Amino acid sequence: MVCSQHLALCPPFTSRHEFSSGENVKPFTPEKAKEIVMSLQQPAVFCNMVFDWPALHWNAKYLSEVLDGKKIQFRMGMKKRDTAPQFETKCNYVEATLEEFLAWTCGQPTCVSRPFSCYDFSKYWTYADYKYIAMIFEDKTEIFKDIMWSDFGFPGRNGKESTLWIGSAGANTPCHLDSYGCNLVLQIQGRKRWHLFPPGNTTFLYPTRIPYEESSIFSKVNVVNPDLKHYPQFRKAQAHVVTLNPGQVLFVPRHWWHYVESIDPITVSINSWIELDADHKARVEEAVTRTLVCAIKSAENPSRVDAWLNPTEVEATSHEINLQYLNGAMSAYLEYQKVTVSEDRDPSTHDTEKEASSYKRRKIEVNTKPEDYKSWTHEAGFTVVKAKKLEKIPFGVHLIPVLPQSQEGNSVGAGAVESDARDLLSENEEGHFGKLRCSGKQSVMSNDCETLADQTDADSNANSSQMAISTNDLLDCLVNPQVINLVTGLLLERERV
Repeated sequence: MVCSQHLALCPPFTSRHEFSSGENVKPFTPEKAKEIVMSLQQPAVFCNMVFDWPALHWNAKYLSEVLDGKKIQFRMGMKKRDTAPQFETKCNYVEATLEEFLAWTCGQPTCVSRPFSCYDFSKYWTYADYKYIAMIFEDKTEIFKDIMWSDFGFPGRNGKESTLWIGSAGANTPCHLDSYGCNLVLQIQGRKRWHLFPPGNTTFLYPTRIPYEESSIFSKVNVVNPDLKHYPQFRKAQAHVVTLNPGQVLFVPRHWWHYVESIDPITVSINSWIELDADHKARVEEAVTRTLVCAIKSAENPSRVDAWLNPTEVEATSHEINLQYLNGAMSAYLEYQKVTVSEDRDPSTHDTEKEASSYKRRKIEVNTKPEDYKSWTHEAGFTVVKAKKLEKIPFGVHLIPVLPQSQEGNSVGAGAVESDARDLLSENEEGHFGKLRCSGKQSVMSNDCETLADQTDADSNANSSQMAISTNDLLDCLVNPQVINLVTGLLLERERV
């Protein structure tokens, strides 16, 4: 379905004092919000759901005071537009405080922003991305309660199960999909633009597992500046684009592709990945992928191996350990199925969803024993909460669907028409819009400013100069999501016999 409507969304953060009724009433109860989250099949923006969250005051200046000089890692990227994505393996990294980050974004002298001194603000962006709040605030645990995902029907979930993202204008996350769970994202400071694509567009986005990172499938396409000569199928991709404003919460459904970019000088956002029942099988698929990628890449000539392991993957795991991962994930899935069949026989357990304290990657530690894998289905933190599926989603001024772009605006991916979450819903306000780590560590911790520019230039010419089939080309076929799904099905069927 092609929609040329200019999607109009709710205004930015509305304070509790601005409701006409004079009552501090949120548009959805926690139970209703959870039903919506578990029923939505498309991205949507929740409005007026977090007006009383203390986390709304978590701007970069406030966080710099709370962290009190603590250094965190920032990723450095180039603002110039190439047709190749800026993967994390192509970036430089610096350790800096938020005070130094703020000084750099304000153009203060290098003596104040020393770690960023060789990066021209007009040419570079920086991103303190994927920071587990439980880790960076490990000595200030009282701050966790500032985040209240219980308002969305997830009792007990707060900052401990959330991730912090702080960036400058242009900071971005390459287009990818998350193998596990669905995603709730709160925008706190500045605006971010999200380019989302449905799971059915996977083929058009040219999926790859290089760089390798558990739970992330990357796209070879730079969706904001695509190389249509090398990736012509991307013309068929249907982008859903939304600008997320402070005080708004974006819901990203399972397996939706997304590219995210900061569009204001400083942005701060918080997210939490919600674990789903479907993740049990996804862990088997990820274990199959890990085993194949590590085995094949480790067999390459070390002198010619590219930076294939994402910086987030720091564990050196052997083939034997990867097979332990695989066997453990399969055992956990089969155990989960037994529990599910048992629950299906009891009508009182129908229409339920499990939730757990989870990060994006719920990995097995290297030293985990095979018998420990079964605990995945019974681990502490799991509760069973009623999650009735809704036949129709109550879209309106408080819940705005992120609709696809017009065909004209989408011909090169993410061009013209987009949702802007600052306007008011202009059509059908009260109605419904329809139904529903592998062998060896790799270091990219370079502080050489020139290196980053050289890498970016070289990467833009890689496609034209490489004609023969490479190891990565082979892997793109072997670990294609469709192939992995088939292999996983065959392995599970083999175990059931």
